[in-house]
Amino acid sequence: MLTEVASGVWVRQSELFQSNAVVVRGEHGVLLVDPGIDGDDLAELADDIAGLGETVAAGFSTHPHWDHVLWHARFGEVPRYGTAQGAKVARERIDDARDKAARFAGVPLDLVGALTPLPAATQYLSWSGPAVRIIEHRAHAPGHAALLIEHGGVLVAGDMLSDVEIPLLDLSSADPQGDYLAALDIFDGAVADVAVVVPGHGSIGLGAEVGRRIDVDRGYVDALREGRDPADPRVGPLATYGRDWLPDEHRRQMEHALR
Repeated sequence: MLTEVASGVWVRQSELFQSNAVVVRGEHGVLLVDPGIDGDDLAELADDIAGLGETVAAGFSTHPHWDHVLWHARFGEVPRYGTAQGAKVARERIDDARDKAARFAGVPLDLVGALTPLPAATQYLSWSGPAVRIIEHRAHAPGHAALLIEHGGVLVAGDMLSDVEIPLLDLSSADPQGDYLAALDIFDGAVADVAVVVPGHGSIGLGAEVGRRIDVDRGYVDALREGRDPADPRVGPLATYGRDWLPDEHRRQMEHALR
């Protein structure tokens, strides 16, 4: 179900991967950010939006990974925005995204990854609702962008600032740790304007939890950069999320940092 986290801003969490879709009410429909993640979720999300008496005015994909570029016909033929780089990479990786969507999500494959690129350096989303600041960076994936919904102080962080998922670096980058730390610095500079953080996966964070998550993620990446094991509880023996794949990602990042 939809959970209202600020006036006119709702979050719906999928059971699969604890993925969070965000709905923002505008004057002529809602903005839908990162809907997903399987066919039933998307259909139920469409029902929830209809239950608000709304239709979808636009979509936004925070980054080009397959689970963030999904769509459903019931959301309508509306612009689905991404950064210029994010949309480019989504096109380049469309076959892989559709293959993973077919295996894990059961969604309409022809709608996967059909993003409208925003002009480079776009700072605010042009739509009929509240001001939505686009915070583009290089952490996690090329063309990744967080969104700051300014009237409610809601930071839609994409695949960052999670309480269950360690920082997952873009190891194809020339400086994956540096890219990630630079993005965290941007978030740190905006934290005074943030009351709620919505990660791509995991729990919503409120108030002081926003800054704490920035600090925890910075500690993880700093440890990698210094060649130390971060000993992060999100991949420890008590972790409950991603136990079949997240420790492998952690090891891969450790090995990459030690090269």
